[in-house]
Amino acid sequence: MSPKNIQIIGTELAIAWDDASESYIALEKLRRHCPCAACGGEVDALGQLHRPAAPTYQPASFKLKRFQAVGGYAVNFAWEDGHDSGIFTYPFLKKLGE
Repeated sequence: MSPKNIQIIGTELAIAWDDASESYIALEKLRRHCPCAACGGEVDALGQLHRPAAPTYQPASFKLKRFQAVGGYAVNFAWEDGHDSGIFTYPFLKKLGE
C-alpha cells in the first residue's frame, strides 16, 4: 500500500492510495497524532516510555507548509510553526484516515 497522490485541500490532507481507496485527514488531527519523540515520547533502553510535556499548539501548528516522501514507506510533514520531525508511515496514515 502506497499513496498515488497526496494533496492539501483546505484544512485536510487528501490521499489517493494505490488500492483505489481515498483518505481525508484533518490537518489538526494529523498534527496532534505526530509520532515523533518530541510529541509522543520515546522508549529508553529499559523499555520505559518517557513522554515530553504536552505541546503548546498555536494556529500555525495546524497549517501544513510542505510534505515529502521518506523512502518508499512514509511521509514527513513540515508545519508553519517550524515542527518537522514526524515521520508518518503509510499504514499509520491509512489508519488516521479511517
